[in-house]
Amino acid sequence: MKRWTWKLAAAWALWALGGNLSAQSLPTGGENGQVVSLSASAQKEVAQDWLTVVLRASVEGNDPSAVQNQLKSQLEQALATLRPQEQGQALTVRSGNFGIYPRHGDKGRVVAWQGQADLVLEGRDFVRVSQAAAQVPRLTVAQALFSLSKASRQALESEVQSQAVQKFRQRAQQLALDFGFTGYTLRQVSVGSVDRPEPILQSRAMAADLSGAGPAAAIPLAAGKDEVRITVSGSIQLR
Repeated sequence: MKRWTWKLAAAWALWALGGNLSAQSLPTGGENGQVVSLSASAQKEVAQDWLTVVLRASVEGNDPSAVQNQLKSQLEQALATLRPQEQGQALTVRSGNFGIYPRHGDKGRVVAWQGQADLVLEGRDFVRVSQAAAQVPRLTVAQALFSLSKASRQALESEVQSQAVQKFRQRAQQLALDFGFTGYTLRQVSVGSVDRPEPILQSRAMAADLSGAGPAAAIPLAAGKDEVRITVSGSIQLR
């Protein structure tokens, strides 16, 4: 191995112990001996701006057709109550899952039919969404989820990605200078994102809140924050 190559490898090994970069062991000779792998990350936390509430109607009976008709009736009544209150991104109302399933007894025979129908309320106006959910007493709250709206998440991911790319470029340039090179050439790069898991409020307790709150009372909910973290990793050719 040439003397300058040995010195470069030794210096790199010592320096890498204190950082997040790593050197690739590539064949010696030519430019392959100056290939380095590195990564850089950026993250940002912002307040959640979107609330999704799932209301659920549940019916059980011996006749699947009768169960279906009851579910359909409850869902139509709920939609008739809530649809006039829709207002752009502040509140939207749509139907969700709808299904009828057999309930089996101890001997495997069908003893009844169970049906569930979901109504989904979403929007930026948390008070409006929660008050609307409380206006349908025959439906219980099956789930409540705070998150980022699609537009907010796209903007956040774009901002964090730009920060991560800039950090990667700065680190790559500094690495090249530290080893006595004037710059670098990008060989390969990958971008990955990690989102903080969104909290889901499964709510038997919330269903009780709903039933006792009265038709005009809002369901007690509080939003949190979402975090997006993006990592840019790749390899560079020192030059």
